[in-house]
Amino acid sequence: MKKIGLTGGIASGKSTISRALGEMGARIIDADLLAREALMPGTETYRATVKLFGRRILSSDGRIDRKALGDIVFRNPEKRVRLEGVVHPEVFRREAEIMDEITKSEPDALVIFDAALLIESGVWRRMDGLIVVWCRKETQVDRLIKNCRLKPEEAVLRVEAQMPLDEKKKYASWIIDNDGDVSLAIRQAREIYQKLAE
Repeated sequence: MKKIGLTGGIASGKSTISRALGEMGARIIDADLLAREALMPGTETYRATVKLFGRRILSSDGRIDRKALGDIVFRNPEKRVRLEGVVHPEVFRREAEIMDEITKSEPDALVIFDAALLIESGVWRRMDGLIVVWCRKETQVDRLIKNCRLKPEEAVLRVEAQMPLDEKKKYASWIIDNDGDVSLAIRQAREIYQKLAE
């Protein structure tokens, strides 16, 4: 079994590449999805997060409002680190569980662990290789303004809260340039997938 990390930054197009690799036949473990599950009402992580940030992060139905939470943590690096300290252990516990299940059922599988903070958390070291989806900072900001309807200053805050993509490139086994036409980025992903599948 090959375990390949997939990372990028906010609005870099990482999720698009992840979906494409899944359609090609890779098994995808999505850290963002695991984080959403970890923050569902009733979980220990949910309770710890509400205790940390208060009920102001809850929507009317009692679920965690991710935008409200994001507005807090992207403005305050210390609070972001505290949130990661609550959520990440559960995400990585589930990732290890899923990896174990795949190892038993599909020992020859190509597994992609899709996570924004693979490098920052050090988990990239457990992978057999690392794909970094790259684009210019200006492209990230433009996409956030256009697709997420963020104000320019909010978009810049979110991009600058993460490790720069130019820095992430230094850790990459493969780099996918997603600064232009997404079909070109998917073509690069297909070439990587074919090499890994061999």
